[in-house]
Amino acid sequence: MSPRTGRPKSDNPKSEQIKIRATKKDKALLEACCEVTGKTQYEVVMEGINKVYAENKK
Repeated sequence: MSPRTGRPKSDNPKSEQIKIRATKKDKALLEACCEVTGKTQYEVVMEGINKVYAENKK
């Protein structure tokens, strides 16, 4: 019998979707951040969310 294929189960599945509309400039800025940092769009956005949350939690 062949091993089970597919994505492994996650302890923290990403089941929610967030959709935004952005200007061409906003999208270009996000893509530039991704190129410079080597991170994905998701990682860059989450880093921004975490920074804003930390600043407002004080």
